[in-house]
Amino acid sequence: METGRLEAFSDGVLAIIITIMVLELKVPHGRTDTDALSELWPVFLSYVLSFVYIGIYWNNHHHLLQATPRVTGMIMWANLHLLFWLSIVPFATGWMGVNHFAPVPTAVYGVVLLLAAVAYWLLQRAIIAEHGGKSLVAAAAGRDLKGKLSPLLYLAAIPLSFVSVWAAGGIYVVVALMWLVPDRRIERVLTKPDDA
Repeated sequence: METGRLEAFSDGVLAIIITIMVLELKVPHGRTDTDALSELWPVFLSYVLSFVYIGIYWNNHHHLLQATPRVTGMIMWANLHLLFWLSIVPFATGWMGVNHFAPVPTAVYGVVLLLAAVAYWLLQRAIIAEHGGKSLVAAAAGRDLKGKLSPLLYLAAIPLSFVSVWAAGGIYVVVALMWLVPDRRIERVLTKPDDA
C-alpha cells in the first residue's frame, strides 16, 4: 500500500487532537476583566506546549512517510500505536493545566510524552525492518541522538515532577525546543541523488 492513505488518516487524527485540546480553553463568561484571563494561564501554557509537541510529531511523521515507499500491516499497526499515545495528549494536557501543574498530572503528562516517543521509535524501526538497513529512513535515522536523548529526559522529568513541577516542566520545554530546531536528516536523504 502507498503511504498517502496512511498519511492522510494520520493528519486527520492529529488535527482532531489539536481541536480537542483547544476546547479546554474555556471562555470566561460574564467576566471581562484581565483577572479572568490570568486564571486561564495554566491551561493556556499547557495547550501551547502540547500544540508544539503535536506540531513536531506532525512534521516529523510527514517527513518519515515521505521517505517510506510503501507501508505494510506492521507499519500501519505501529502508526496506530503512535496515534493512540498522541490521542491521550489532550487528556494529559487538560488535566495538567486545570490542576495548575500539580505533581501527579505533570508526571502523567511526562509518561504520555515518553510513550509517544517510544511509539515513534517503534514506527521508525518497523519501517526500517520492512525496507532494510540501507533504506532512506535508516540512512536518515543515523545515530538519532535527539531520539535517544528525549526519552531519557522524560524519564528524568517524571519522578522530578514530585520534587519540582517547574523543573519537570522545564525539561518538557527543553525537549520541545530541541525538536523545534529543524531536523533535516530526512530532507537531506530525500534530496540526495539516487546513487547516494
